Amino acid sequence: MKLSTSVKPISYLKAHASELIRDITNTRQALVVTQNGEAKVVVQDIRTYERMQETLALLKILTRSKQNIRRGKLKSLDNTLTSLEKRIIAFKNEKI
Repeated sequence: MKLSTSVKPISYLKAHASELIRDITNTRQALVVTQNGEAKVVVQDIRTYERMQETLALLKILTRSKQNIRRGKLKSLDNTLTSLEKRIIAFKNEKI
């Protein structure tokens, strides 16, 4: 996905909000909104955002796991899977 192909000024967003939301939802392509010629925000559909957040959570877990292995902090597969399930449930229940 190239964000450079989907750049619009904030004035365009204001004038075409409904159309842009429909397009972003249908294409799943993010939109970069500029203000005074400078990129300020990225607009994306909720499903893509949620998927990205889930991916980030898994990457954090993997990073912590690698750190624990280096430190010699290991536990059984059963304990690991139980902990992972608890973290995923907690992450999904977090309110931002």
